[in-house]
Amino acid sequence: MTEPLLQVNDLKVHFAVRLNKSWPWQAPQQLKAVDSVSLEVAPGETLGIVGESGCGKSTLARAIIGLVHSTGGSVSWLGRELNGMSDSQWREVRRDMQMIFQDPLASLNPRMTVGDIIAEPLNTYYPKLGKAEVRQRVEAMMARVGLLPNLINRYPHEFSGGQCQRIGIARALILKPKLIICDEPVSALDVSVQAQVINLLKDLQREMGLALIFIAHDLSVVRHISTRVLVMYLGHGVELADKHALYKAPKHPYTQALLSAVPVPDPDAERAKSVPLLEGELPSPLSPPSGCVFRTRCPLADEACGQSMPRLMGAAEHKVACFKAT
Repeated sequence: MTEPLLQVNDLKVHFAVRLNKSWPWQAPQQLKAVDSVSLEVAPGETLGIVGESGCGKSTLARAIIGLVHSTGGSVSWLGRELNGMSDSQWREVRRDMQMIFQDPLASLNPRMTVGDIIAEPLNTYYPKLGKAEVRQRVEAMMARVGLLPNLINRYPHEFSGGQCQRIGIARALILKPKLIICDEPVSALDVSVQAQVINLLKDLQREMGLALIFIAHDLSVVRHISTRVLVMYLGHGVELADKHALYKAPKHPYTQALLSAVPVPDPDAERAKSVPLLEGELPSPLSPPSGCVFRTRCPLADEACGQSMPRLMGAAEHKVACFKAT
């Protein structure tokens, strides 16, 4: 079996939140953005992460790459524990682990040219490279992501959203990393541009042997690009499976509801299908339900579900955190 690039075990990210800042004597509340999430990413695969807004997807991504400090658990890269590393050690790791952000334009420095933005990682990690070599590499990467090299001296505001995202992809790939974390990279783009960016990522992954963590709301996009899928709800991983198994036979009630809500291109089939609506509202992460965090909206919940939070269990290819899953 191939050794995983990334291993995450029981990762927790908790924040102390003071609801009323005018009352400094009031004890802060604990917000559990990520609570005991475990996953692995193998070389060359794509792990999709889906869930509603506020379920902890982006916080999980930032904790993996060290942009947010974790409260507990462990993150290992090629067998090396990342938690507790110094800034210089993190700098070494980030050469192989890069990130693409959700807002294409906001993630780019408006005062830098496209060439300088893409070249910045090269200047940081390879300061001895000559200007001609840096420019050559930048132009080659621009051409690879679908940008004309003669645009190298333009600024981000002169580009469309899709072009800005291509600039972000070029910046992430210029160091030839092993893993790219994509934090909803197509959610701000038009549908036609989304397809172009997804196909570009797939082509680059195939050519460079990249591993991807792909975060998205759109289950259709995740199905198109992912190898395996992790479904998150209120900071917990509730189902982890191969994409074919998950989309064909989801086991967790939350996953079933998400997939039932995906539109079907056949109008007759769309009208005929039964969509199990989720009851109630998404609980606040400041006061999550006792036991299983999904039980307040689950049609299968009973008293036993309020006793403890189920953990991901089952075969390696399909794990589910539910006492009622069959």
